[in-house]
Amino acid sequence: MLRVLVPTDGSANSHHGIRHVISEYRKNRDLEVHVLNVQAPFSKHICDFSSKSDRAELHQEQAALALAPARQALDDAGVPYSVHVEVGDKADCIADMARRLQCDCIVMSTGRKSSLVRMVEQSVTNQVIERTTVPVEVIAGEPASKLERFGIPAGVGAGILVLWMAAS
Repeated sequence: MLRVLVPTDGSANSHHGIRHVISEYRKNRDLEVHVLNVQAPFSKHICDFSSKSDRAELHQEQAALALAPARQALDDAGVPYSVHVEVGDKADCIADMARRLQCDCIVMSTGRKSSLVRMVEQSVTNQVIERTTVPVEVIAGEPASKLERFGIPAGVGAGILVLWMAAS
């Protein structure tokens, strides 16, 4: 049986990975699907003023909201799956869960971004690829917005120009 881990955050881009897994399941019914949602931990300041049970309840509520579209799509397609929720660093949790479940593959979807944007931002996909020994299948998501395609590279270029002028 082929075990597949599909991280999802409920975004439109993450839904591309779910659709891909559904398509693969239709070809190979011997697929064990694990859907994972990772919630970011609360800051120390919030932890100082809230109970552990309240934080856990909020994480579960947020995870349920994020997982709802994936669960609906998998249920509609008749794909059996297991759901997992973790709290922590996204890339660490994904890599650790893949190791613990002994997954054969991680299917992640990501937005289409320019190389410059990927270099500037630390994408979870890149971090997972660096931290796991499990093959990662990356599914292209939605095209990058105009801001990401033009605004960020222009901003980085302007920043480099300012630094160059200051150094001269």
